[in-house]
Amino acid sequence: MKKSENPRVVVTRKLPSYIEGRLADLFDSQLNANDIAMSAEALKAAVADCDVLVPTVTDRIDADIIAAAGPKLRLIANYGAGTDHIDVAAAHAKGIIVTNTPGVLTEDTADFTMALILAVPRRLVEGDRLTRAGGFKGWTPTGLRGHRVRGKKLGIVGMGRIGQAVARRASAFGLSVHYHNRRPLPAPIEQELSATYWGELDAMLEAVDIVSINCPSTPDTYHLINAERLSRMSPESYIVNTSRGDVIDEAALADALAEGRIGGAGLDVYEHAPKVHPGLLGLHNVILAPHMGSSTHESRREMGEKVLINIRAWMDHHKVPDRVLPPGSTFSKAS
Repeated sequence: MKKSENPRVVVTRKLPSYIEGRLADLFDSQLNANDIAMSAEALKAAVADCDVLVPTVTDRIDADIIAAAGPKLRLIANYGAGTDHIDVAAAHAKGIIVTNTPGVLTEDTADFTMALILAVPRRLVEGDRLTRAGGFKGWTPTGLRGHRVRGKKLGIVGMGRIGQAVARRASAFGLSVHYHNRRPLPAPIEQELSATYWGELDAMLEAVDIVSINCPSTPDTYHLINAERLSRMSPESYIVNTSRGDVIDEAALADALAEGRIGGAGLDVYEHAPKVHPGLLGLHNVILAPHMGSSTHESRREMGEKVLINIRAWMDHHKVPDRVLPPGSTFSKAS
C-alpha cells in the first residue's frame, strides 16, 4: 500500500464513539452501528475486500475466514489483548500481521478479580438478592455468614501482568500469595510480591483457600481445572475466573458447587459465552458476571488508541508495536 492511500478498515462491533470518530477521520472505515456480531459469511465478505480488519473477542477469525481474505488484507488489528479467537498461524502464513492491545486491561481486570475475591466469600451478591426480594428482616447474629479474607491463602494460576497485579492487591488485604506458572518469576519480582511458587498445580490447590484463574486459553490450559482438580480443593475454598472460560470444566464446577464440595465461585467468563452452563444458573453460591472485568471507560478508550496506533504504524510502513506471532515464529520484516 502506498502511504497516500487511505486503507479500508472494517470494524466488527460498535466501539466507543471517540474511537469510532477517530477511525472515520483517519481511514475509510466501515463501522458496525447495530453492535450485532458479524456472521461467518459477513466476516468472509469483509476480509475479501478490506485492508484492515478490527475484530473483537466475539469474532472467531479461524483458518476458514483467513482463507477467504483478499490480497488487500494485510492487518488484523484486534480490539483486545487476547488472540485465542484468531488463527494467528494461518494469518502469519498468509502474510497478514496480527496485533493486539496488551497492557491497558491489566489494572481494571485485576480490580474486578479482587472484587470477586472479596464478594464471593462474604456472600455480597446473595445479600443483595435477599434485600431486593424483601427477605431482609433486620440484623441477626447468624445471617449470611461468610468467611474472612484476611489471613487466607490465595493461589494464582498464571502469573503474568494481570496475575501480578492481583497479587499486589491481595497482599494489601492480608492474603498470602501463592502461584502456579510455567516457570517461576524472577527472584526480585517474587520477593516484591512475597509470592510462593508451586511447580505442581495439584499441590497448590490442596493448600490454598481461594484460587484465581489468570492464565491464557491454550491447548495446555483447556479444562485445566477439571473434576479431579476441583476435588483437591477444600469445601470452604473459592475459585474466581476472569481469564478465559474454557480453563474451567463448567459442568464439573457446577457439580462441585451444588454438592458443597467447594464453597463458592465468581465467574466473569464462560466456555461457550454468552451461554452459561445451566447447572450454574440456579446456584446461590456463584456470582455470574457478563464478561465485564475490563469494562471501564478508560480501558475501552486505551484499547481503541492502541488499535489506531497499530494501524497507523502499519500504514506508514513502520514496525507495529503490538504484533502477535505464532509460537516459534520470528518477525520477517517490520510490516
